[in-house]
Amino acid sequence: MTTDTRFLPLLADRDPDAPLAWRAGVPVSTRQFLVDVARFAPVLPAEGQAVNLCVDRYAFAVSLGAALVRGQASLLPPDARPDTLARLLESGGTSLVALTDDPKLQTPGMQRVLIENRSDLEDGVSATVPAFDGAMHAASLLTSGSTGVPQPHAKTWRTLVGDVAVAVERLCRVLERPSLEGLTLVATVPVQHSYGLESSVLLAMLGGAAFESGRPFFPADVAQTLASVPRPRALVTTPFHLKTLLLSGIALPPVDLILSATAPLSPQLAAQAEQAMGGVLLEIYGSTESGQVATRRTTESEIWETFGQIRVHAEPGEGDGPERFIFDGDFLPEPTPMADVLELLDDRRFRLFGRANDLIHVAGRRSSLAHLNYHLNSIAGVEDGAFWLPDEVADGVVRPVACVVAPTLKAADIIAALRQRLESVFVPRRVVQVKAFPREGTGKLTVRALREFALAQLAEDHTPVQMVHVVPADHPSFAGHFPGQPLLPGALVLAEVMEAIQRVPALVARLGANPALAAAKFLAPVRPGSTLSIELHPEAGTGRGVRFDVRCDGVVAISGRWAAVQESSA
Repeated sequence: MTTDTRFLPLLADRDPDAPLAWRAGVPVSTRQFLVDVARFAPVLPAEGQAVNLCVDRYAFAVSLGAALVRGQASLLPPDARPDTLARLLESGGTSLVALTDDPKLQTPGMQRVLIENRSDLEDGVSATVPAFDGAMHAASLLTSGSTGVPQPHAKTWRTLVGDVAVAVERLCRVLERPSLEGLTLVATVPVQHSYGLESSVLLAMLGGAAFESGRPFFPADVAQTLASVPRPRALVTTPFHLKTLLLSGIALPPVDLILSATAPLSPQLAAQAEQAMGGVLLEIYGSTESGQVATRRTTESEIWETFGQIRVHAEPGEGDGPERFIFDGDFLPEPTPMADVLELLDDRRFRLFGRANDLIHVAGRRSSLAHLNYHLNSIAGVEDGAFWLPDEVADGVVRPVACVVAPTLKAADIIAALRQRLESVFVPRRVVQVKAFPREGTGKLTVRALREFALAQLAEDHTPVQMVHVVPADHPSFAGHFPGQPLLPGALVLAEVMEAIQRVPALVARLGANPALAAAKFLAPVRPGSTLSIELHPEAGTGRGVRFDVRCDGVVAISGRWAAVQESSA
């Protein structure tokens, strides 16, 4: 006997009167959800792509379902900031329709549909479960990456359904339950993120659970939201949110399941979470490209196990690059590489060492920033912390810097603790105390955001800032300066210095909008292919200028000073 699996339903088989969602402690039935989807689908334009900007998870789910009924894929940007929407318009054309539950949200260039909260069951509106071709383009998750340009990752309906199916099987096994019926999910992560989508709205719609519609952020709100829904309940969160919650000291209601993703979790924090809430903590491993592909019970083992029939194998990297680790099978439409370094125990179990671009070399020794951050954040008293590797070289060695939120500790305390945990070459010579990090809604701290943040913090306390720039061998100025003896004009080197200054907000604030070049000495030529080290030295005192040295392959080529222009009074 065969079953036609071409068409897959919007919802798993469930009691139509059972809650699919909870809003401020009030249940919303599956029947009501289907009525809302059927009501809003005709409101959507017949053409164009839906941009789902709803913050409320129930409004998001209704929008997602209505778009599918209309035959439209949903674009899921990481946020609804004006610059994000503007870039989305540039790359997606003008046929974009913004679906939002916020009447005040401005969406220039996009037609807007407001998803309003209704609680009535209209006569004549169908409450049947629609089904869709599994090959249908259902959603595109958009990630900004380090460049800020939206990168879409398309998902078919079959991929999303299969993704949830293997997760349900694993969660039922961990919880020792026959199904997820009755389980209510409370999530601190945005639903437009792949993890937030898979482990809240879709896990309820396709896995038989229910979800709480809000997105609590502050610890008191998380505790209140958990208490507002019945047991069994699950907390879907990140290491950053979880640590903040536990450090708050707020009493937490019992939680049966804790899901964590976006970064590896320390065993200490996992044990503390299980003790505080009484539930099982499970970490999820995956990516936007692949979806969730593996889990581990952190308090029991460091070993990850893939979902279902997913397999992982290693392939040689390109050239001298590191080997790649490829996941394949089950719901994955094609073999998918991960940007991580793994140790394979077999084709379903592995250890995670960190991202491939996370590896660093200091004095001939290799480690990963994830490994260093793990030990930094395991120090008692460190509320949040991150290692950063600057561009400059001191004594021929790049020295890592540790930024920490640790109001009760001194820098010497942190360094002493790290000496007990790390090889000496990785112990930072400098620890910078900060109030908070510029983390995204998921708790993620991007490489770009950390670099800009670290440079700004260092500049604020008169610490020198250094950046590296390689002069292209084919720079157009070399053609005229000078044949046979090409060199980069001093004015262009000074422009590079000013560009470096403008990357550091604290230096821009120090010098103002139109700084003046107070002094400059040209000491050595800059040739094609040279490596420039731009050293910026914020001055103390009332002058508040910025001295600079530009080293060309280790030799000082230009030195000088930029100063703020004093405004004259009329």
